Amino acid sequence: MSAVPQAVRAYLEANRQRHLEALKALLRIPSIANVNDGACERAAQWCRDHLAAIGFAAEVVQAGGKPNVIAERIVDPTRPTVLVYGHYDVQPPDPLGPWRSDPFEPTVRDGRLYARGANDDKGQLMAQLCALEAWIAAAGELPCNVKVFVEGEEEIGSPHIEPFLAAHAHRLSADTVVISDSEFFAPGVPSITYALRGLAYFEITLHGPAADIHSGIHGGAVRNPVNALARLVAGMHDDTGRVMIPGFYDDVVPLMDEERDAWETLPFDEAAYAWSLGVEGLSGGEAGYSPLERRWARPTLDCNGIVGGYIEAGSKTIIPASAHVKVSCRLVARQDPRRIIDGVRAYVAANVPPGIRHEIAVHAEARPVLVPRQAPSVQAGVAALREAFGGEPVLIRCGASVPITEQFQRLLQVDPVLMGFGLPDDNLHSPNEKFDLGQFYNGAVAAAAFLPHFAEIHANRRG
Repeated sequence: MSAVPQAVRAYLEANRQRHLEALKALLRIPSIANVNDGACERAAQWCRDHLAAIGFAAEVVQAGGKPNVIAERIVDPTRPTVLVYGHYDVQPPDPLGPWRSDPFEPTVRDGRLYARGANDDKGQLMAQLCALEAWIAAAGELPCNVKVFVEGEEEIGSPHIEPFLAAHAHRLSADTVVISDSEFFAPGVPSITYALRGLAYFEITLHGPAADIHSGIHGGAVRNPVNALARLVAGMHDDTGRVMIPGFYDDVVPLMDEERDAWETLPFDEAAYAWSLGVEGLSGGEAGYSPLERRWARPTLDCNGIVGGYIEAGSKTIIPASAHVKVSCRLVARQDPRRIIDGVRAYVAANVPPGIRHEIAVHAEARPVLVPRQAPSVQAGVAALREAFGGEPVLIRCGASVPITEQFQRLLQVDPVLMGFGLPDDNLHSPNEKFDLGQFYNGAVAAAAFLPHFAEIHANRRG
């Protein structure tokens, strides 16, 4: 039986073009978070005005950087409350050359909407707002209390979000958080993401002589920091791909057999995946694990950039004064980025040779996320996707980090659900970003279905 009244479905279908035009209006605002031109402020105001127009008490709230938007509609204090999260900020559109149309003039081609932010995250946010509007306009009221939180700095790492959440915890308190900023595993395979990897990002610098020196005159008498860095990096993995940082695996939660069995049924083509990345095979990572296991359930350590000495054309015979490497560790459930950094410090101290000084700068930390698969939010998300898209949704993990998910879980003490509507080829952060209109329209139905499903599951759990 459908949880979405026929009147709500009919409203969503009848207003598709109007909702698409509203999304286009938001997409035309070039709200790039690392640009200070007033566009983010305009986007925040647009979101506030739109929420107010559909029946929410809404306001723009300053956050120390780009503004956020908070809105609510409390229908009955005895009913559960759902917090809907999204972000209005977008990535820069560069490079502009490959775009087939203006990134800030949304264009529909072959049933897909092309624009910066079409998927990430304006299109997915708008699907949620369309659902809220439909309930109020067509059914007369929401089936539960709803709050909305729209952020303006997600694409630059949300530098002000943790103190903001702590300061506004009461206003944002809810029984769950719906985050529509994720994707299906594949077209036609609706998916709920229940785990995300965390992050520890750091830079190691090795110092040798006070300045670059002649490698002929001084070679053999002075330690070379580039040579030392190459040894240091090479020693971070053994021959099987296992990371050799002390304590790196101590807190890793093993993958359960039922998860592994479920993933083996997913339509994953290793050869096609390798081809899409331009590599000959999937040989990276730890031995003994499948590619999906390595991407989703195992921690990693990768060098993101390394530099030292003379790197221009031609030759220059020197022993460099310093060498640098940037490293990211993707972390899985229960790993603490600070413990990982402590292990890195111990590893570097033990392996830097005499005559070389070192320093470590930490650039980013994010804790991993693991939501219980039986959580009411996850089960409601599965039911909502089933109702809107048909078929049986799958439960997947994601190797990336969405730091605010963990912050919601830790600071608001709720289990969020990542119920996104994007597709794997939507070109997030790349030229020609797109959002399939079928995903947009059915996503709005799924967002509408989530509310009554969660309310019912929540009530049954409490009862």
